[in-house]
Order: sequence, then C-alpha cells, then structure tokens
Amino acid sequence: MRTIFILMDSLNRQYLPAYGNQWVKTPGIDALAARGLVFENHYCASMPCIPARRDLLTGRPNFLEASWGPLEPWDDLLPDLLRRAKGTYCHMITDHCHYFNGGAGDRYHNVFDSWEYFRGQAWDPWRGVVEPRQLPEGARVYCYGKRYLHQHLANLEYRDAQRDESYPSVQCIDAAIEFLNRNHDSDNWHLHLEVFDPHEPFDCPTRYLAQYEDTWTGPPLSCPEYRRFDDATDTPEYVEHLRKAYAGTLTMSDRGLARLFEVMDRHDMWRDTVVILTSDHGFLLGEHRWWAKNLPQAFQQLVNIPLIFYHPDIAAPGRRFALSSAVDIAPTILAAHGVAEIPPSMTGRSLTGLLAADAEHHEAVLYGYFAREVNMTDGRYTYHRVAPREAVVHRHFTSYRGLTAEQIAGAEFATHLKWCKGFKHFRIAQESLRSSDMPDKNAIYDLRGDPGQTRPIEDEVLDARLAKLMKDQLELADAPQCQFVRLGLRDE
Repeated sequence: MRTIFILMDSLNRQYLPAYGNQWVKTPGIDALAARGLVFENHYCASMPCIPARRDLLTGRPNFLEASWGPLEPWDDLLPDLLRRAKGTYCHMITDHCHYFNGGAGDRYHNVFDSWEYFRGQAWDPWRGVVEPRQLPEGARVYCYGKRYLHQHLANLEYRDAQRDESYPSVQCIDAAIEFLNRNHDSDNWHLHLEVFDPHEPFDCPTRYLAQYEDTWTGPPLSCPEYRRFDDATDTPEYVEHLRKAYAGTLTMSDRGLARLFEVMDRHDMWRDTVVILTSDHGFLLGEHRWWAKNLPQAFQQLVNIPLIFYHPDIAAPGRRFALSSAVDIAPTILAAHGVAEIPPSMTGRSLTGLLAADAEHHEAVLYGYFAREVNMTDGRYTYHRVAPREAVVHRHFTSYRGLTAEQIAGAEFATHLKWCKGFKHFRIAQESLRSSDMPDKNAIYDLRGDPGQTRPIEDEVLDARLAKLMKDQLELADAPQCQFVRLGLRDE
C-alpha cells in the first residue's frame, strides 16, 4: 500500500464545491471528492499551524498540554511508527516556513526519511535584501509587522508573478509529481505533501483573479490583518477582492493537484494508493465580523474543516456524517499500511471503519488553542467552556523557545505527563487566556437550529450535560489535571 497525505493550509471548506460552493473553481479537488468520501463533520483539534501539525503526526490533541513548539522526545510519531512496523519509506514535501523558524518546528521534517523544502512563502527569511521595502502607496499595514513585510516584499522580487512555477505551493506539487513518476512502481511508501496556500498572503498570477472577474484597483498586496471587521475601512469592494484573491490562490494550487491526480491515472495508482486531503484549520474572511484566525472564538469556519478520503476499498463514493477529528489521521494512515497496533497515546481512531458505510465514530471531539477556552462538539451543539482569567494552566515542554528568563527560572522539572515515557520535562504555570470576543461565561450553539452561530443558548441543564461530556473527553485525552481544575470540572 502507498499513502499520500495532502495538507492545505487555512483551507475554508465553504470555498470548496465539494462542500456546496457555487462559484470557486477547484476541478482537481472535485475529482478526488468524486472518487472518495467527503466528511461533513470533520474537526481540527489544536490550533493554529504548528500545534495542528503535531496533532497530525501524533494522533492526540496537544493543545491541552502545550503551546506552539517542537515535537517532543516522548511523542509517538507517524513516520517512526510506519518505519518500525512495516519498513515504510516516508517522504515530506513542504513550503511551510514555520518548520524552520527558531526551533518551533524541531524534528517535524527530520522524522521523515527524506524531505524537500521550497522557499519563499510569505515572510520566509530567504532572500537577503538590505534596503527597506515599503508597501505600495495606500496599502494596509502588513498583518505580521514591518519586519515580516520587508521580507515578504524582498521574496516577491525574486518571483515571476505571472508564472505558476514561481510559486512555492506549485513547486511542492511539481516535486510530488516527480516523486510519483520515480516511485510509482514501488510499494510501501508514504508521501506527506503540504502546500501553504491558500494561507495568506493571497498571491497568484492575475489570470486567476481574472477568472473571478476581480475589479480591484487598489494596492496589490492581498493580506488581511488579524483583527475585527471595520465598516469604515473594510468596504464591500475590499472584502470582495480579498475573497476573490483567496479563491484565486486556491484555484492555482488546485490546478497543480489536478495534474498530480492525472499522474496517478497514468500510472494506474488508484488501485493501491490511499489519498487524504485536509487542512490544519479554516480562515475567516469577514464571517462573524472577523478577519483571519487566532483572535476570535473557535467558530465553525475555523474548526469544521474539509476532509476528503480516498481508499481503494471504499464500497462507493459518497459522504460521511460521522464525527471525526484531525487526531484520526495518523491512525488512519497506520491502518492503511496494515499496522495493527496503535500506540495507546493516540486518542484518534482509524477512519477505515467507515469505508463500507456511515457509522458512529466519536461521541464528541475537542478543539481549541492552548490556555484559552476548551471547545467541544457532539455534532449537534458546540460547547465553549471558559476558565477564569486568573486560573492556572500548565505548559509542558523541553524547548526554551519564546520563554523569558523569569519563566525559565520558575519552571518545574519532573515527569508531569502520563504519556511522557519517563522523560523529565519542564512545565510552567501561567494565567488562562480568553478569545477576544469570548464573554465571561460558557457559550453553546445549536448547529442544527443556528448553523451561523449567532444565538448563544443559555440552558443550565444542557450546559451541565455538555460539561459532563467534556470531562469524559478530557479524561480520554489524559489531559493534565490543571485543565479539569481551571475549567471547574474537578476540585484541586
């Protein structure tokens, strides 16, 4: 068996025709959906980028115990498990610069047998240009600050903006096509293919914008700021342009994926190759009066992410409504390769049990950001449970990245986590955080009666039932004790 895992960053499912969109063009992804299973109730777990990737490799929701950071020495990692159990060759192709910045991505690429990295996405510290670069006149401040703006503009100077091949995401797909052409006769390999697009900035050749009849004549940089919606500056024309730029960037990557799937056709690979396509999280383009992610609460557009799963043993293409999670990806790939023994640290469950027909998969799934409210859905309701701002949460780590000398001095060194395999590690205490728009009380939304999540429900009986279910899910995840205490689900 061969497996291809395709990870697109910040892919909002409402922009995919496979999920009902009527105006965005993604024929490549559409073709995969026509062959496979489209999951309607699939959720991310940890957010944002790097925490989500750790979930995908470990099969457990690490936002309960850690923030943005490297893989830890106790993690049971998908490539290691495949290699040890089946001798599977694992190759990574990526243009995701976070893997290579300041220790945050330590071991993510090195765990693969081989890896390729294509430079130049966004603020990737790549091209050396000394003189400051400025935004075009009238443009907004770049969302990541002046240093990142300068680097992004420097990188753009080395790109032919009208050639697809100049864009790192397309280069990643070209490398994947080369991998398939070279290895299609070989068995027992796993390809991890990432494309940063459609993550912002939404840069693509102008012909993709023309497909969407974009009439924007303002500054060319298409990168929304991470902030609340502002009626004074976020004009209908600006919003329409950003949405079309997002769609254009997505269509550019999709064109590459269509070529990848054509190579699979040519080599008759569908009979013995599994293909999984998903995202790390979604992205807000004005929904709920927010731009981007990270600041607002975990709305459906951010967490109810696409998942398209092709397996040669699918009874028939179609849809699955079973509740699934990002932590299911690693055990699914292990099962596809015939690995019978899943490590007990993995809380995810293989999706191969849904190949023949829909069935119950999870009673509920957890998702969120480290130290903020913990969120959960049972498929009907979403439950967002807050903690008092002064409530203590512990971060567990072995890397000092991003910590102050004071934090390091106060760190406790011991074996704090159940799944740390005896590795001593640090933990530090910090106060709980809160999403910018989160009230000082729990929020419940009825996805059936209020799919737009505009009317929070106040129901003490329902809150108590969902709190009990959340406690059960935290126990299944072996969450640190501090999570139960700060959320009011267990005494000290």
